[in-house]
Amino acid sequence: MESNAADELLLELDSLRIYRSGKMDRLHHPVLAPAGVDAATGVTSKDVVVDADTGLSVRVFLPARPDPSKKLPVLVFFHGGAFVIESAFSTTYHGYAASLAAAAGVVAVSVEYRLAPEHPVPAAYDDAWAALQWAASGKDEWLAEHADNGRLFLAGDSAGGNMVHNVMIRAASSHPAPRIEGAILLHPWFGGNAVIEGESEATARDMAKIWEFACPGAVGGADDPRMNPTAGGAAGLENLRCERVLVCTGEKDWAGARGRAYHAAVAASAWRGSAAWLESEGEGHVFFLEKPECAKAKELMDRVVAFISAS
Repeated sequence: MESNAADELLLELDSLRIYRSGKMDRLHHPVLAPAGVDAATGVTSKDVVVDADTGLSVRVFLPARPDPSKKLPVLVFFHGGAFVIESAFSTTYHGYAASLAAAAGVVAVSVEYRLAPEHPVPAAYDDAWAALQWAASGKDEWLAEHADNGRLFLAGDSAGGNMVHNVMIRAASSHPAPRIEGAILLHPWFGGNAVIEGESEATARDMAKIWEFACPGAVGGADDPRMNPTAGGAAGLENLRCERVLVCTGEKDWAGARGRAYHAAVAASAWRGSAAWLESEGEGHVFFLEKPECAKAKELMDRVVAFISAS
């Protein structure tokens, strides 16, 4: 009886199954892309081990440059996947990072962080912080030669957008901390125990299950401040350690209500930066990864590029 109870299915989605025992089946197995020259964009990439003890590594993307004497902004990117699936090395995220590096003219550092449940959250947050510090240090030869680490950006989609927020909060209480010029939250995954307007109760319940599975030490379930930035006990949004924020979501994005609420809360806070917003009409969660050539994905890319180029 006990064995049967432990094997009980807690949640099944297209990409994963979670069992009450704590076991997970990954049904999504990303195809991995090798580093090298990206034929579509002309961007060159390489993989770097940042921390051999934890296994943290990054893929660095260097765009072709018309003016080699001009140093480029640095963008540290965190991929999505609910903290439990996906990879910076997958064809999806390799392609997106290469396209972003080419379009925005940045040295992109895409982070291969540790996944739960093998490495429960906060391992992903710790890796994100370590990767930011590594990128800001300029110790890598590509970064030393080609990057302007005085122009440092963070970006991430879904769980990666959540990580962007949490890295900014960590930077506020860390001394010294890298100066972050801008942060881009693409369809960020936030939650909360109480459903808010525009949020599906069933989806919120399922995502809360994934969060508590990925982060068994979560305090208050989905009201843990790392998942709900406006929950009681969360660090004030006025503490965000960056100068500019761009929050993007889709009109039909299941995470959209929380993204809108996050942007509104940041804009209404005592934070001294500027908070920009883009909602892609008619589009769902991370649509720009699934159909990068569509008009709305190009519009989103153009907005991200304009945000980075503004100074």
